Amino acid sequence: MRFEFVADQHVKVKTFLKKHEISKSLLAKIKFRGGDILVNGVQQNATYLLDIGDRVVVDIPSEEDTTGKLAPIDYPLDLIFEDEHFLAINKPVGYASIPSALHSSTIANFVKGYYIKNQYENKQVHIVTRLDRDTSGLMLFAKHGYAHARLDKQLQAKTIRKRYYALVRGRGDLGPSGDIIAPIGRPKDSIITRIVTPSGKYAHTSYKVVQSWGDVHLVDIQLHTGRTHQIRVHFSHLGFPLLGDDLYGGSLDFGIERQALHCQNLSFVHPFMEEQLNLTSPLPADFQAVIKKLNN
Repeated sequence: MRFEFVADQHVKVKTFLKKHEISKSLLAKIKFRGGDILVNGVQQNATYLLDIGDRVVVDIPSEEDTTGKLAPIDYPLDLIFEDEHFLAINKPVGYASIPSALHSSTIANFVKGYYIKNQYENKQVHIVTRLDRDTSGLMLFAKHGYAHARLDKQLQAKTIRKRYYALVRGRGDLGPSGDIIAPIGRPKDSIITRIVTPSGKYAHTSYKVVQSWGDVHLVDIQLHTGRTHQIRVHFSHLGFPLLGDDLYGGSLDFGIERQALHCQNLSFVHPFMEEQLNLTSPLPADFQAVIKKLNN
């Protein structure tokens, strides 16, 4: 894959490319795995001294999955967005993001199968944003390592925004909007669950109530931190656990069989197009079924 830049400093190639998130490890791949660096059409190495206005072309070699550890699985992906750099899908409920001892049929396996089926040059799966097994909605993948590196900078700067819908139920006043700022940590007796505890890590969740039906509310949520089970723990802490989330005290009365949590919006600056992308995912069928019951 080829990328072109125009030098704006009198510096070495490697110093200039570092500004564009091309790391030392990626430069090594370019050098040893069939890539190339051209300056004004002439092959050069990473220590070549650039002049302002030089045209720098970088050819990044294809990424083969040399480990063979991620088995491809043919599964019909619900595509939301795709170009040569990124892939966004609408994740179904019931599948983990990545393989583990307990899960071998995962979203990563499905994406690998999609790449092979379409004979893509790059076979490695780069997950940018993950979701829990029973959370539905938008997941973002980078289609090559350089794209992943570019988005890692946005992740670190917290400029990739994810918004969720959740159905919650509880007594009392939830308030039309608010911020939940409460530290989250592990209880002593569990490696799975999380709790609000003074010894936990800082966690911040914002929400806005979209619609209410008595003690049930559809809320629009934005995470400012990314703690494990953060939304589920924070709303349970408020006394409004998610429907279907029996791990944190959620009601099972409405027929929904998983925590009622859906990633409905994902926005980020496309690092190669240099424009804001705003991706959305519609409410899943089980959310719609609950809302239909509540409206009757």
